[in-house]
Amino acid sequence: MSEANILDRSSGAIMGAFIGDALALGPHWYYNLHDLRRDYGEWIDTYTDPKPDRYHPGLKSGQLSQSGFILTLMVRSLVDRSGYDSDDFCRRLDEELFPQLDGTPVSGPGGYTSQSIRDVWRQRVQQKLPWGQTGSHADTTEAIERTLAIAVRYALHPNQLATTITQNTLLTQLDETVVSMTVAYGVVLSLLIQGHTLDTELSGKLMALVKNGQLPFHAVTRDNLQNPRPGDPDPPRAGRFASPDALLTPSYMAAAATDSQIRIEPAWKVSIVYGMPCAIYHQLPAAYYLAARFRNDFESAVLHAVNGGGQNQARAILTGALTGAQTGLSGIPRRFIDGLENAAALEKLATDLAAGIENS
Repeated sequence: MSEANILDRSSGAIMGAFIGDALALGPHWYYNLHDLRRDYGEWIDTYTDPKPDRYHPGLKSGQLSQSGFILTLMVRSLVDRSGYDSDDFCRRLDEELFPQLDGTPVSGPGGYTSQSIRDVWRQRVQQKLPWGQTGSHADTTEAIERTLAIAVRYALHPNQLATTITQNTLLTQLDETVVSMTVAYGVVLSLLIQGHTLDTELSGKLMALVKNGQLPFHAVTRDNLQNPRPGDPDPPRAGRFASPDALLTPSYMAAAATDSQIRIEPAWKVSIVYGMPCAIYHQLPAAYYLAARFRNDFESAVLHAVNGGGQNQARAILTGALTGAQTGLSGIPRRFIDGLENAAALEKLATDLAAGIENS
């Protein structure tokens, strides 16, 4: 693996996430596509201002939502501490985020606070509970949106990646299925940073990591998901997750993206096929599909994510990171980077984080 290529792909993943977040700021959460087209035209291809009577009022094109704000806190913590330091990250939430919240949805940086973060705020600020007793049962992607930076930092160390993402996810979300899907996304992102492609072979590579004990998923099948034979022992549990199914989803989505008899046209309609809502089980299939279909075309991947409506911000963050990891920072059109507010600072954060990978 070329160190320069890993640096480029890692930086691309982080900047791809920032870009996806900002691109969806204006047209965020339109579940009526007619209204979306009325307000923003037939095709959104750049940063836009939010409408005054909708989400994120008062913000301007190119700015980040609260998801981008929290991702920035995570990247800064990882860079400053040369790796994941739970105490440091939690301190940043306590000192830099929570004082700006009031427990209501329409508040805080970015003008909107998601469910899991509101729940944590109540438990930390109102109930004075310690970290570790703050998780809720939100089934959304907030943990992925920040732990994708952890996946970048530990892209060459799957066991450490899985353990650390699990620990951070549990700060806000307790559902085991949500945690396993969050970890799976992080491992997928790490393989893309290593230079693998989001294709029909990727899940086999993930399952190989399960078999050799590097990922905390339980599996009883043999190679290529062949059935166990009589007398085969029950494999030792590598970790907490009962099923490896979250690791299989990416290659099924890649198969759908490349099968000539399965066409989603235009590709933004992936949001209708897999669902517009916020839940993680709607978001991940769509992001995997777009990142597989447009793995060499960052612009198409992220814009189709945005133009699909619904929870397009999470879809665009997840798709942007996956596709940016495949194209590299060098493959992201410069207009998307330059259009971000504080672009130079964000790009430096991304490259600083990437520079620490080989030292992890």
